[in-house]
Amino acid sequence: MRRREFIMLVSGAAAWSRVARAQQPAMPVIGFIRNTTRDDSADLLKAMHQGLRQTGYVEGRNVAVEYRFADNQLDRLPTMAADLVRRQVAVIVTGGDASSFAAKAATTTIPVIFSTGFDPIEIGLVTSLSRPGGNVTGVSFFSTLGTAAKRLDLLDQLMPKDAIIAYLRNPNSPRGEPELGEVEHAAHSLTRAANSYPERWQRTRA
Repeated sequence: MRRREFIMLVSGAAAWSRVARAQQPAMPVIGFIRNTTRDDSADLLKAMHQGLRQTGYVEGRNVAVEYRFADNQLDRLPTMAADLVRRQVAVIVTGGDASSFAAKAATTTIPVIFSTGFDPIEIGLVTSLSRPGGNVTGVSFFSTLGTAAKRLDLLDQLMPKDAIIAYLRNPNSPRGEPELGEVEHAAHSLTRAANSYPERWQRTRA
């Protein structure tokens, strides 16, 4: 093969390679923003990475993560959230109510996933538990009647259909019986419980 033909072949292969790479979908990027430090977020990050792996995503292989930590300087959060929006991340995961509000204020189009220990309706993150509206949704650890059924529905969507969901409660809690009734009522509507109750829905009293 002559030199000119070799150069043309290599150039053509390089051009084809660039076109092939351009046709491949870009790696999705998750934006992660939290009020505290990276060290304080170690357990949360470990859980997030585990959840990603369970759905087939591994950081650096088929998903990227942009991290932002305010180091407890909450006035930095709006700038950090705006930077994630400029980078056009696919979704923003927040840790802490201040970072959740910063992300909500920064975008109305990029999905924002929060976790909070308060009632998300009362503090203004969402307008409804069943239909949060807009681009903001998440999980509340605030225990009140009306949220138990929603949590069960979320677990049903996240867990494999052959998994067993158990409900653990404090029998001395004054809201225990009403909440148990709410959960049991919701369990009957689940696909996993519809044809296998009570085997797939275990009611255990202390």
